[in-house]
Amino acid sequence: MSMPAADDAFPGATAYLQRILRARVYDVAIESPLDPAPNLSRRLHNKVLLKREDLQPVFSFKLRGAYNKMAGLERAELDRGVIAASAGNHAQGVALAAQRLGCTAVIVMPVTTPEMKVRSVAARGAEVVLHGDTYDEACEEAHRLQRQRGLTFIHPFDDPDVIAGQGTIGLEILRQCSDPPDAIYVAVGGGGLIAGIGAYVKSLWPRVEVIGVEPSDADAMTRSLAEGKRVRLDQVGLFADGVAVRQVGVHTFALAQRCVDRMVTVDTDEICAAIKDVFEDTRSILEPAGALSVAGMKKDVAQRHLRDRTLVAVACGANMNFDRLAFVAERAELGEEREALLAVEIPERPGSLARFCAVLGQRSLTEFSYRLADPQLAHIFVGVQISGPQDTRQLMDALESQGFPCLDLSGDELAKLHLCHMVGGRLPASAGAALDQGEERLYRFVFPERPGALMAFVNALHPNWNISIFHYRNHGADVGRIVVGVQVPPAELEAWQAFLADLPYQHWEETSNPAYRLFLGEVGSTLPSLNGLVGV
Repeated sequence: MSMPAADDAFPGATAYLQRILRARVYDVAIESPLDPAPNLSRRLHNKVLLKREDLQPVFSFKLRGAYNKMAGLERAELDRGVIAASAGNHAQGVALAAQRLGCTAVIVMPVTTPEMKVRSVAARGAEVVLHGDTYDEACEEAHRLQRQRGLTFIHPFDDPDVIAGQGTIGLEILRQCSDPPDAIYVAVGGGGLIAGIGAYVKSLWPRVEVIGVEPSDADAMTRSLAEGKRVRLDQVGLFADGVAVRQVGVHTFALAQRCVDRMVTVDTDEICAAIKDVFEDTRSILEPAGALSVAGMKKDVAQRHLRDRTLVAVACGANMNFDRLAFVAERAELGEEREALLAVEIPERPGSLARFCAVLGQRSLTEFSYRLADPQLAHIFVGVQISGPQDTRQLMDALESQGFPCLDLSGDELAKLHLCHMVGGRLPASAGAALDQGEERLYRFVFPERPGALMAFVNALHPNWNISIFHYRNHGADVGRIVVGVQVPPAELEAWQAFLADLPYQHWEETSNPAYRLFLGEVGSTLPSLNGLVGV
């Protein structure tokens, strides 16, 4: 994609420039601030500015285009009512505009839309219709209802008036910057936001780069620009639901061909890391689509080795479902390459676990799962905080030099999504006898979550006490929780009880817990009846 010459804006620029300058958005929208991001700036060695569209009344930029379009309708059209298809943010913009303009609104939303967005739209008096799994399926239903009821369709992106409304963001950015920025990063779904910003910016400052960012599993604009025609995706990822569009618009694509300098695609982990980055700088939580621009900016800086530039990222939405936060927090460290997931093989003999922990040293652990399965070898699934890929390699080299072969699973989706929760299993019937360690006992421990506490616990265990289960996971709480299975020789039971009594924190024995007996206990162990467990 070539960039326009410094003094040569793209054909048709004047028409869009006039539309943007005349756009009616401030009846409902605020001029959002352009805030510095000091932490990101220091880490990326560039001046990073965040255009805070997440602070709009509906927590998204979408009300600009929706209101500008609806404010230009004839009164007769408004009286018949409007209809829109949306995954949430455009829906809220249309509902707010309908409230302000005194008309009815019907919003067709995919059934996959986060419940919070559905409630927000309904709370503004709009009729909500849930249909289909994607925006495109919802859009088809909206057009059917439009014809059936005689409503006016308000397109979320492929309409010149909607594009012009979004373009007011570009107007504000250039007004708020003392000097034009070097690049503006913009999330791309259907293309309305980047088309509007690009049309305005390239009309006045063609040298400012306009860079689009898409999820790697919803990259319709990236593919379309590469092929020179609109490409329709067979399917799209839904994590960043606000940009889950199979095909970009006719108007938006034509503008993108003239205004967009490059496209960047990012994965889910990189989006989660960007959400965390913005939180650390602003204490605000963006939705996945809202953080796309930041994720793309970080990737572009790394790929092109950008330094000492002024970079603007449009934080375009903050309609985040609360129940998604746990997933975001879990994946953010991986996306930032600050956590490594490793599978480690250690000899199955007393003292091996303590020796393994000694190699880890003072590193903070995020995950630690182990289950005795073989009399000779043990496999541990461990999450370790690291400072980057090179640090991961150094840790793995240190482990292997001490006789602990390991495998990096940080990029393995099966491991990240499922195996981390499934590591374990039943104790083989022969395991206790083979190690001459006696019956397995299960305990839960709760200790203050502070650096070194987990290692202190492991180091306090006597080498003669064989650890058969060990599970720890950092939940971000004030206390750490561990489940430990231990095989203590009969002659050591008194010492084990003394060890437990001397612990400065709580513990509970769970050996008789029916859940343990059913799913973790020795293979071949039986229960009188599952019905007998009810109420235990």
